[in-house]
This record gives sequence, C-alpha cells and structure tokens, in this order.
Amino acid sequence: MVFQDNGRRQRRSRVCRLAVAAASGVVVVVASACGTTTPATGAPTTAAPPPTAASAAKPTTAAAPTTAAAATTAPAPTAAAKPTAAAPTAAAPAPTVAAAAAVAKPGGMPAWCGPKQITLSVSDGFGGNNWRRITSGEAKAEASLCPSVTNYVYTDGQGDVQKSISDLNGLAAQGVQAMVVFPDAGPAMLPAIRAAYQAGSVVVPYRVDPGGKAGTDFNTYISTDFCADAKLMANWLVKALPNGGNVVYLGGPAGNSQSTTRSQCLHQVLDPTNIKLIGQQPFEVTNWDPAVTQQVITADLAKFPQIDGWATDFGAAFASSLPAFQQANRKVGVVAAEDSNAFACASQDPANGFPIMTVTSQNWMSRTAVDFAVAFATGGTPPASPVVQNEQFEDSLANPPKVVCDKSMPSDAIMSSHLSKEEQRAALGE
Repeated sequence: MVFQDNGRRQRRSRVCRLAVAAASGVVVVVASACGTTTPATGAPTTAAPPPTAASAAKPTTAAAPTTAAAATTAPAPTAAAKPTAAAPTAAAPAPTVAAAAAVAKPGGMPAWCGPKQITLSVSDGFGGNNWRRITSGEAKAEASLCPSVTNYVYTDGQGDVQKSISDLNGLAAQGVQAMVVFPDAGPAMLPAIRAAYQAGSVVVPYRVDPGGKAGTDFNTYISTDFCADAKLMANWLVKALPNGGNVVYLGGPAGNSQSTTRSQCLHQVLDPTNIKLIGQQPFEVTNWDPAVTQQVITADLAKFPQIDGWATDFGAAFASSLPAFQQANRKVGVVAAEDSNAFACASQDPANGFPIMTVTSQNWMSRTAVDFAVAFATGGTPPASPVVQNEQFEDSLANPPKVVCDKSMPSDAIMSSHLSKEEQRAALGE
C-alpha cells in the first residue's frame, strides 16, 4: 500500500511537551508517519457509482446536528466495537469491529474488504494534536488490513475551513474512490462532501455531523452517542460534588454537534440549583486546541472566583493547561473528560492531583468509518451498525480506583487506543 500525507504539519502540540509527575504505585495498564504527495492534475478518473441509500447501512439522524449523535434508533454495535480495559500485562490492543470480522473470509481478510482495488483518503479538518494523530494512526492501521486498499492519502485542513473544502474537492477531482471525512466545521463542509459523493466517490463522514442525508449527500454517517457520554460525566460530577458547585464545560469548535449534544445532556442531568454550568453556553469554545484551551481556562479562572469542577472533550488539552491553575493559585477541582495518558498521570501528582473520571477517547472510531468506506468502494460487507458506542474508562473515586497512567508511554499517548504501543509511538512521531 502506498501512503501519502497531504498537509500534515510537523509541529507537535503542547501536549507532547507536558512534563507530569505521578505518585508511586499508580495503576499502569498496557493497553504513521506518511510522506508528501503532489495532487494529481488532469482529468479526474471516473469512479464507480456510490452505493444507493438502500445498500448502505442506515445512518443515525444525521440531518439534525444537535441530535444526531444520540442515535437512539440505530442498532447497537457488537460487543467487539467497545474497547475493553486492558490487563496490566496485556500488550496487544483491544479488539475492534474489523478484528471481529477478520475471520469472515478465507486467509483472514476482513469481511469489509472486497476485491476491487481502491485509493482511500482520510481527511481531518484539524490534525494538529495528539488525538488526531492517534486517530489517523488507527485509520491507517485499519486500512492496512485490506490488500484492496492500494493507496492511502491523508489530508489535514489545519483548522482552516476553506483548506478543508479544497482538500475534499482535490481528492474528488483525482478520482479517489473512498473518502473518510472528519468534518470539524459541521454543515459548512456539506457542499464539498455532497459534491464528492455526487461525483462518484464513496464518502463517509464520522463523529461530527455535517447535516444532510445519507444516499443524497454521502453514503452513511458514523456516529456515537455523545449524550450517553455526557450523562456518564454528569452522574459522576454529581457523585464527586455531593455539596454542589460550579462546573465549566470545555467543548470544541463553535457549533460542532459533539459538544452541542454533550452540553444539552449535561444540562438534562445536572440540577442548576445544586450543580450549575457556568461560562460560555452551550460550551466554552476551545477548537480542541491545547493552546486555545489554556487561554480559555486562564480567562475562566480570572472571571469566576469559584469553579469546583470541569467537563471537557479533550483530557490531553486540559492536562497541558494545568500551569494556568498554578499561576492563578487555584485548585483544579474535579474533572470529567475523555482519557489521555498525560491527564491520568497529572491527576496522580502527589502535590497537585485531582479526582478524575473519563470515557474512552474513541480514537478507534475512525476504524469503523474506514470499514464502511472500504466495504462500499471495494464490494465488501459493511459492519452491522454505523453507531459506535462509548464507555467509561477511568474513575479515581471508584473502589478500587481506576486510573490508567503508563509512564513507559509518551505523555500524549491515549491508553484506550486500539493501537499497540509501537504503533501509537509511530503515530505520535516518537
């Protein structure tokens, strides 16, 4: 397989440089780099017509960005789609949907891998943090399981909506047969997604809802239940703050469906007479960028004299922002987040530690998007459901506590990832 990387920035996020101290005896659980290509010129290759809506797995309510993530009517994924907590001595990554299907064909080839040879692209709206590097590493590892994927192209929109749109337009013009898209800008990306789909490419957006309709604008949308995540976080905050308090929710880019849905469901659980969500509503905008996250936290600490807890989409970015608390001479409080090694280890610092709860960061969700896109483009069998369920990963207040800090791994590693240690280090550029 040929690997191409268009627009991947070489800078490392501030998360990579975070130095954290951890108490002795902390639980340690053992849970790609690409070259550069020049876009092709000339007439685009005619791609095979995309599958019809009837042949695609039914998407969740994709047309409504604020509710699509809930996915209450879609069938639940198999148990293999969920990550499992790794045993302290386990070196192999947790099983994935694709791994569960790998025995479906002779020779161990996954069922979603059909016979037709294709080029697969994976496009991020923003690829400049550790979460994205690991997530794109998961996608690359999944694609490598299918020999029919003869060329793999990665593009990074670098947080620029126009560049993200241009990336998709360029891929479609080159005749790329299968496109996996993380549409950070939500509905702003829909025209480019629709144009690629109508030009003949298989297009599978995931995690952030672009709006639109399967069979008209794209093949299927890979969703997760962000409301369930938020309710897990909210119920833990109730447990962690028995006397109530003020909580700030740190989301991603303005208007994104993930943070919007989580905010709605945090509000559903948290009683404002007991635990009040303060700060910008529906969420503090951080763009899932560690530098912006620290700016937002610094501003909130200056604005609000009492902050008892935090909920955040991005635990690693929160960990990189901890110096803001020391500079303000403030306690961190309790924090519910998505997992990261830096976040877990920082929580165990003997002097400045704090209670945590995490759900998995779901980097492995990109594998499901790859499975669907490759299945539709190569003639394989797609997974049973486009809905990827999440689960709780850590709880420092549980009995016994569970905190997954692995000092043998980089601070920007994510221990719920399905990549092996070696694969994760490679994805992070270590």
